[in-house]
Amino acid sequence: MLLEHRGRRPVVPESAYVAPSAVLCGAVVLGEGSRVLHGAVLTAEDGEVHLGENSVVMENALVRGRANHPAVIGATVLVGPHAHVNGATVEAEVFIATGASLFPGSIAGTGAELRINSVLQVNSRLAAGAVLPIGWIAVGDPAQLFSPDRHDEIWAIQQTLDFPGTVYGAGRDTTMRDIMAGQSAYYGTHHQDRQLPDPH
Repeated sequence: MLLEHRGRRPVVPESAYVAPSAVLCGAVVLGEGSRVLHGAVLTAEDGEVHLGENSVVMENALVRGRANHPAVIGATVLVGPHAHVNGATVEAEVFIATGASLFPGSIAGTGAELRINSVLQVNSRLAAGAVLPIGWIAVGDPAQLFSPDRHDEIWAIQQTLDFPGTVYGAGRDTTMRDIMAGQSAYYGTHHQDRQLPDPH
């Protein structure tokens, strides 16, 4: 399904493939030879999504672009099933395994591997060629790698990276009620979306 959002339309070259059950919403630009498989969602909220040449977004993955943090995925990248790429930059030849998450402002360097259920935290940079082990968390710039049982060490770095400001445009003391009122308005712009015909 192709949707116009905020007046912007997906750009799908003839050589790309988008599964019938996938969704491209708004300012999504696919590279030559790219593939978007069943159930995947690439949504440009108020920022763009770019998928590089010969890159593949597998089943049920989510790629979200934001105004201050577009989702930019380089060439020959694999975004695995159920992965979550939210306002992140992914350089060329990166492997993102099943269930991995990349948060706004994060960068995965060329040739990096993010293994199953790993997390690249907000505003963090994973070095080129680095391997983020299964279930581990990368936090900071440059990122330090932690097993999930090291919460206090992770939090000591993470709290300096401004997750609520980066993701919600809110201070750390903002109530959930106020955050969600803003989020409701933000996503409410989808009321104006318009389904487009298949370009092929």
